[in-house]
Amino acid sequence: MGKNIRVQRRGRGTTTFRAPKKGKVKGVKYPTIRAESASGVVTGLLHDRGRGAPLAHVELGGGMDYYIPASEGVHVGQSVDIGSGAPLLVGNVLSLGVIPEGTMVCNIELKPGDGGRIARSSGSFATVVSHIGEKTVLKMPSRKNVELPSNCRATVGIVAGGGRKEKPFLKAGEKFYLMRARGRIYPQSKGISMVSASHPHGGGRHRHVGKSTTVSRTSPPGRKVGLIAARSSGRKKRARRE
Repeated sequence: MGKNIRVQRRGRGTTTFRAPKKGKVKGVKYPTIRAESASGVVTGLLHDRGRGAPLAHVELGGGMDYYIPASEGVHVGQSVDIGSGAPLLVGNVLSLGVIPEGTMVCNIELKPGDGGRIARSSGSFATVVSHIGEKTVLKMPSRKNVELPSNCRATVGIVAGGGRKEKPFLKAGEKFYLMRARGRIYPQSKGISMVSASHPHGGGRHRHVGKSTTVSRTSPPGRKVGLIAARSSGRKKRARRE
């Protein structure tokens, strides 16, 4: 009799496959301000468990505060302005429609008021390409151009901590604790090294999958392993020079 594989067991019933909440900072997003402009002060830079970029704690007037991924150059005591009339300085929050072309921005909203969804990891940023009517074209970290509403907010600058990936993991324990903070399992066994009851790629004596490792995006959890909705697999062929 078989059992549910790891993909089916994640997040079901127990805390084995869930990221711990201890040491986490509360929601990291823009505040909901109805006024056209507001200003605050950066009161601290802190670390959030499982997050590569540092967080900046900004206190506004009236007892309001919020946390945001810190941009490179932001320091404690710096004044931060929010609104379309804010100056174009690192750390300020403006609407995409008033940001000049060629400016690097981060923590960008997909929809107005969602608090920021794009370019939030360490060292990431997007570039304002052009303004077309009520839309703004951005060059994403994936090098693709995307149109977003011009009233979406974004932070001027690049997310701090860009050199984080340049330092290697010198010990396996450091990688283990990082993965545990993010709710991931480390180390992971290959599917082909398991028995057929534990993984769809398992079984067989010659360590060969025996079938295509690409699966459909609509596959059930027991089958959805390997290359999910992959357009291509294997080593890419080099283009011929004419």
